[in-house]
Amino acid sequence: MKRLRLVLSGLVVATTALLLGHHAQAADHLDGPAASADPHADITDLFAWMSSDQSKLNLVMDVFPNASANSQFSNSVQYVFHMTANATFGGSSNPVDLICTFDTTQVISCWLGTQEYLHGDASTPSGITSADGRMRVFAGPRNDPFFFNIHGFHTAVATVRGAASSLTFDAGCPLLDSATSAALVSQLSHDDDGGAPHDNFAGMNVLSLAIQLDKTLVAVNGSPLVSVWASTNRSP
Repeated sequence: MKRLRLVLSGLVVATTALLLGHHAQAADHLDGPAASADPHADITDLFAWMSSDQSKLNLVMDVFPNASANSQFSNSVQYVFHMTANATFGGSSNPVDLICTFDTTQVISCWLGTQEYLHGDASTPSGITSADGRMRVFAGPRNDPFFFNIHGFHTAVATVRGAASSLTFDAGCPLLDSATSAALVSQLSHDDDGGAPHDNFAGMNVLSLAIQLDKTLVAVNGSPLVSVWASTNRSP
């Protein structure tokens, strides 16, 4: 099973989001051997954001790093968006799971609890829509949206490792002075020789599952905070 979580208010480690037009993203590329050996279930990206009129919640889960023209979603994997709605930070949750599966012909079935269901070929650009129009789904190959400057990343990692013995931590996060923070930002945004960054994922594709939901399906009773995380679950 692979999991990835995010925060719609801008952080990519926690899980809470304001349904006020904010967006968030989380990414997880270049995994270890276990995840890489099962690309159909390997989540690379998770995105969530509200429509401009704040009536729709948009969700995207990308899987299968460096997908080819023959890559397909697995018929033995559940692709799941897990969501909870809360009235306040730390409040009681109202969990909702959106589960999607595929058959061997890539026909998709998605259901949101007992509230919403659709079934069909979602590979066309316009996707397919549920009977009452409150859920719309696209599933198919797309260009990898993640920009990864691997040389700058390695330089930044080396800097952090060199400073590790002198760092102090708050809730597991290192406390950095402004000079160190600025140096890391510069390293991440440049190549290892200080030049322009290079996108090492340019030209690569992923399999993308993009879903738009009516906000009322998730934010029950008007709860203004929604948390989103994703998982892939393979049948034994």
